[in-house]
Amino acid sequence: MTITVGDKLPAGQALRVGENGPEAVDLAGLASGRVAIFGLPGAFTGTCTNAHMPSFIRSADAFRAKGVDRIVCLTVNDPFVTDAWARATGADKAGIEVLADADGSVTQALGLSFDAPPAGLYGRCKRFAALLKDGRFEVVDIEDSPGTCSVSAGEALLEKA
Repeated sequence: MTITVGDKLPAGQALRVGENGPEAVDLAGLASGRVAIFGLPGAFTGTCTNAHMPSFIRSADAFRAKGVDRIVCLTVNDPFVTDAWARATGADKAGIEVLADADGSVTQALGLSFDAPPAGLYGRCKRFAALLKDGRFEVVDIEDSPGTCSVSAGEALLEKA
């Protein structure tokens, strides 16, 4: 079942690269305060790199001005790829946490998994943007097509923050 407004963020873990290599990030840490979270099919892919991530980088300060405590990107990639992508896009400097859902379990728990065999993408995350307040979804916007970034763009979510 796909997440909807009012649902609680599912339990789970993602990964990121820390000082000593990959480290687990418990999603329970996102259950406090206001969090903007967005998911996308893959680091270094066209729309993700050229539209989706830049939209959140452009609007990061405005989210914080509206009381959003954290901005988190979720993608089904390994933590080394997400770390390199965060640095390549400037997400790290913008304070956006890029988390690797390496096995796709978080994406599956959100009901947002999809396959695009012609592009070599399997078990990837549908493009979405959401606002969490104390671990519950206040806003959820999911794109109809993985190549589209309109309702899930940072500016679109910012209007609802």
